[in-house]
Amino acid sequence: MRLPAPLARHLCGGLLVAAGLLLTGGVAWAVDAAKPAAAAATLEKREIRAQLTPRRYTTLAAEIGAKIQRLAVPEGGSFRAGEVLITFDCMLQQAQLDKAKAALGGADLTWRANQRLSELHSVGKVELDVSEAEVGKARAEVASNAAVLSKCRVEAPFAGRIAEQKVREQQYVQPGQPLLEILDDSVLELEFIVPSRWMAWLKPRYAFQVRIDETGRSYPAKVQRIGARVDPVSQSIKLSAVIDGRFPELVAGMSGQVNLVPPQQP
Repeated sequence: MRLPAPLARHLCGGLLVAAGLLLTGGVAWAVDAAKPAAAAATLEKREIRAQLTPRRYTTLAAEIGAKIQRLAVPEGGSFRAGEVLITFDCMLQQAQLDKAKAALGGADLTWRANQRLSELHSVGKVELDVSEAEVGKARAEVASNAAVLSKCRVEAPFAGRIAEQKVREQQYVQPGQPLLEILDDSVLELEFIVPSRWMAWLKPRYAFQVRIDETGRSYPAKVQRIGARVDPVSQSIKLSAVIDGRFPELVAGMSGQVNLVPPQQP
C-alpha cells in the first residue's frame, strides 16, 4: 500500500529522530564509560618531581680564634670518619698549655714538701690545705688549655665529601665562623610530595623508579618514610625514599621525575 506523501515524510522524519537519539545516547554512554579510565590514566601520568638529598650533612664551624694552617681535603674531595680536615696554627695555645703544666709541676712540688713537713709538725694544716688546692687549680688550668688545644684540629664526624669550603689557608677565623659544609653521600634520599589519598596504597618499602634529569637514566628506589602530617590545603604529604643501590654518577642536588603507578582499581 502506498502512503500519501505528507504521511511518508512524517514517518521518515520520526525514524531519523529516533536513530539520532540512539546514536547520541550511545556516544554519551561511551564517554561516561571512558571517564574512569581517563581519570586513572591522568593520575598515572601525573608528574611528580623529586630531589636527591644526602642522609647526613652539616656545617663545621671554628671553636677557637686562630689562623688556618692547612686544609687537608679540597672542595669536592672525599674523606673518612675521624680524618683531620682542618689544622690551625696553635703555637700560642701550645705555649699556654706548657706554662700551665709547669705551674702544675711547681704546685705539686710545694704540696709534697708541705706533706713531709706536716709529718714533722713543721707546717700548719691551713698551709697544707692551701698547697693542695693550688695543685687542683693548676690541674684544672692544664685541662682547660688541653681542651683548647684539641680544637686546633677539626676532624670529620662521619665519612663523606666536602660540599663547600667557606675559608682558605692562612685565613684567621673567629669562634663560631663556618668553615666547611660536608655531606654523607653514601646513601642518597629522595624527597617529594604526593596526594594524601595515595596513602591508601603507598607504604614504606614500596618500590618504584625515578628518572634523573642530569643523567637521563632511571634508577630503582624504595619508599623509606611517610610524613607525619598531611597538608590540609593541598591535601598532600611529604615522602622520603632511598635510592636502592650504589650509583657513583649520582650526587646530591640532582632532581628528576618519580614514576609512581597506582594499582588498578577493580
